Amino acid sequence: MCGRYATSRSNADLSALFEATDDTDGLEPDYNVAPTDPVPIVRVSQSAGGRVLSTARWGLVPAWAKDPKVGARMINARAETVASSNAFAQSFARRRCLVPADGWFEWLRTEGSKSKQPYFMTLGPGEPCVFAGVWTVWGKGEGRLLTCSILTEPAVGDLALIHDRMPFLLPPERWAAWLSGEPSGALLEPTPSSHVARLELRPVGARVGDVHNDGPDLVERVAAPPLRSNEVDPIDLTLF
Repeated sequence: MCGRYATSRSNADLSALFEATDDTDGLEPDYNVAPTDPVPIVRVSQSAGGRVLSTARWGLVPAWAKDPKVGARMINARAETVASSNAFAQSFARRRCLVPADGWFEWLRTEGSKSKQPYFMTLGPGEPCVFAGVWTVWGKGEGRLLTCSILTEPAVGDLALIHDRMPFLLPPERWAAWLSGEPSGALLEPTPSSHVARLELRPVGARVGDVHNDGPDLVERVAAPPLRSNEVDPIDLTLF
């Protein structure tokens, strides 16, 4: 995790929610975000004098990279190593962002079955899942790219039955510190268990497995066997 997620809120809704200046060209709902897709992020811009809602390409491309294709393998940054990683350390120190989402997807194979059941992890329609992210700019001129990565941490609770990693989730009271606080270990304290406990682990249909499919039906609940800790074999879709 995180290899696929959904984000459907408009730029007007997001700029209001995060009290951010809108620097996008408008946002289209995307219920099947995949690596290298354009995604909304909230960051602090000194030139704008505060929070800015921007569109970034998912998959951080470090300034030293020779080819932006490397970003496809850099969609996730581990919370345990983000502060020391050659690829992410500078961004963690100076360029952190919030990545708003409706929720994220993981796939699970149950014992004795050849099929994989997708799950959508969400707080519901009234509240976004906000991932901790880092961003940077690669290239110059017309080739200039704003790119980002999503932090992950060890999965806890029932989430660990589906995958061993989860996005680093930030409740509202941690948004300001993540954007503007000093880059200390305090920023990397795990997601509060009370926040994780509120997540719905929703089984959804197989159509989400094809990145060409989109639409709100991808996040609708379907019938599925209950999760059992002794019957699951997580499918690792982590790209980094």
